[in-house]
Amino acid sequence: MSTPLPEEKLERGLGLSEAVALNMNAMVGIGPFIVIPLVIQAMGGPQCLLAWVAGAVLSLVDGAVWSELGAAMPRAGGTYAFLREAYGPGRGGRLMSFLYIWQTLIQAPLVVASGAIGFSQYLTYLVPLGKYEQKAVSALLVLLLIVLLYRRISAVGLISKFLWFGVVGTMLWMIWGGVTHFSAKMAFDFPPGAWNWSWLFFVGLGSASVNTVYTYLGYYHICNLGAEIRQPERVIPQTILISIAGIAVLYLAMQTSILGVVPWREAQNSQYIVSLFVERLYGTRAAAFATIMILWIAFASLFTTLLSYSRVPFAAAEDGNFFPVFARVHPTKHFPHVSFLFLGITSLLFSVLFRLSTVITGILAMRVIVQFIGQGVGVMLLRRRWPPSRLPFKMWLYPLPAVGSIFCWIFIFASTGWKFALGGVVVIALGILTYMIQARYRRIWPFAAAAVVEVPR
Repeated sequence: MSTPLPEEKLERGLGLSEAVALNMNAMVGIGPFIVIPLVIQAMGGPQCLLAWVAGAVLSLVDGAVWSELGAAMPRAGGTYAFLREAYGPGRGGRLMSFLYIWQTLIQAPLVVASGAIGFSQYLTYLVPLGKYEQKAVSALLVLLLIVLLYRRISAVGLISKFLWFGVVGTMLWMIWGGVTHFSAKMAFDFPPGAWNWSWLFFVGLGSASVNTVYTYLGYYHICNLGAEIRQPERVIPQTILISIAGIAVLYLAMQTSILGVVPWREAQNSQYIVSLFVERLYGTRAAAFATIMILWIAFASLFTTLLSYSRVPFAAAEDGNFFPVFARVHPTKHFPHVSFLFLGITSLLFSVLFRLSTVITGILAMRVIVQFIGQGVGVMLLRRRWPPSRLPFKMWLYPLPAVGSIFCWIFIFASTGWKFALGGVVVIALGILTYMIQARYRRIWPFAAAAVVEVPR
């Protein structure tokens, strides 16, 4: 009996509706409710709306890259498989995919932990919590995620749709409240020199865009679940593009609604801006309910994030680039339980050990070069090497989206600041050193020739 391929060990139990729900849940999270004041501060007025548009444009052009790669390689692990194939499975692809795993082991638990910490901090609007009580809430939240996700992917898809209704319903309720109480004079109260197109304006735009891009991240999570999607060549591109367009409309409408109810000079200094917004509309009881729904949204995002990232070490282990134990699949529930439990427990520990303060910028600085810029270049390499038949979805106006994505990510990377950018480079350098040491020991590329024959799928 032949050994099943990695993707054959997993259950294809997610359709378009479940995929869109999972993706949109991952994109929203607690991020927009935390960064809205930061975006207003960086831009210094209602012109902050431009930063939300910039985040949407970058997400769309980069989403075209992910759509093409995800449709062509619907496998567990997403970026791991993309980088491996794009740069050559027996050559540079080994290094690039290893670097992605190297970063994932650090940044994936940090992403989950940051959401859990943000959850506990927002909870203090409802319940006064001390420092250690907040840490306990963060840890218990991650533990609950582990319990809910430890099941078959089809059941997970149903839970995701249930959470998704709460996410979209809450945002629509807030937007409706803003529209019915909207003050155009307040919303577009631009300060003098708001549209002065100097270098300072673009520095502010870059800083604000770092935060808005963070809130859009997640449109690619469905690619990590590629081996569990039905009709992936169609569903993955549709999911990515629907998710980005839908979330962009919701974010712009929500930011505009808030500016039309709470003066921007006050909003930029509010720690609980959305709770304040609802309080102005309907009073303190409604604000309390809104805070509960924000916590619902944060939980839904963490639900998808932990689920998605757990497939990355699994894919690497199946490929022989990571510890074999991570390739184990649960005998009855058909999901990579060892990989999932490792990331879940690590996330729990990180949620207790770390602070939220600088994690947003740090996560972006760490990921941009290998994952986002690496894939932008990689999709162009594949276009040159693979026949058109191996690309069931082709981005429109190629190569403009790929090139535009690369330059936009370079701008975002530079906007993180030299300390975070240097930190991202150091993490990559340590990853390269680690790879070279183990490659020399195992006698693999670049220390031994690897003859790899690519078999069309």
